Amino acid sequence: MNLENLCKHVISETRCVGAFIREEGLKFDTSKIEHKGFNDLVSYVDKEAEKQLVVALKKLLPEAGFITEEGTETTRQQTYNWIIDPLDGTTNFMHALPVFSISIALMQENEIVLGVIYEINRDETFSSWKNGGAFLNDKSISVSKAEKLADSLVATGFPYTNFGQAEKYLKILGGFMAKSHGVRRMGSAAVDLAYVACGRFESFFEFNLNAWDVAAGVLIVQEAGGKVTTFKEAGDPVFDREIVASNTAVHGEMLNVIKESNW
Repeated sequence: MNLENLCKHVISETRCVGAFIREEGLKFDTSKIEHKGFNDLVSYVDKEAEKQLVVALKKLLPEAGFITEEGTETTRQQTYNWIIDPLDGTTNFMHALPVFSISIALMQENEIVLGVIYEINRDETFSSWKNGGAFLNDKSISVSKAEKLADSLVATGFPYTNFGQAEKYLKILGGFMAKSHGVRRMGSAAVDLAYVACGRFESFFEFNLNAWDVAAGVLIVQEAGGKVTTFKEAGDPVFDREIVASNTAVHGEMLNVIKESNW
């Protein structure tokens, strides 16, 4: 399989679906908001975008299965599986806050081998394939060269459905507030990871995420020279529902701040 060529086709399809999301955003009616659970929002835009992506990706790689946020297609295959978030940052989208994205990853057995994140409002496509480097709109990107957490801008996400770890999370947040240039909460984990990959953030951490939130971004950060782990370093940052991504240089300091919270 030629991953570079496949990635180009995925980018093209993703941008088409992104155009649909952008157009719907201009006329979105908040009365169309649905609730999958407490503070877990969805709309016809998420569902339709996912349907379009599934149809397109089936044509590109018919033998692949799917892991999708909205459940459009849930058949998993042994070798290849697409991992799709059709609209990462749904709450932002519904409130007309212009930070949301499409995230698509291809997993070969248990390894992510292709990732595409399309930040719709800035018209920025972040992409990578295994051993191929990382790109922003076809230009090569790399992580920040900052060597210390004290010189870093940190991204995170706030709990919005599960507050059982809120006290520990706030302790972690306080640590980063005191030891960095600042902490930002964009509302799209995929965008946060893409921004680590291109050096806008030095690091990102969050817990209670799903594979579709982070799969593409994990590969893009790694191919840009960054490091991605769980909070305790061991484990799988794609499926273990917690993630620390960095420019590599500040990773140890990141983990130490988290460790100090007794996570």
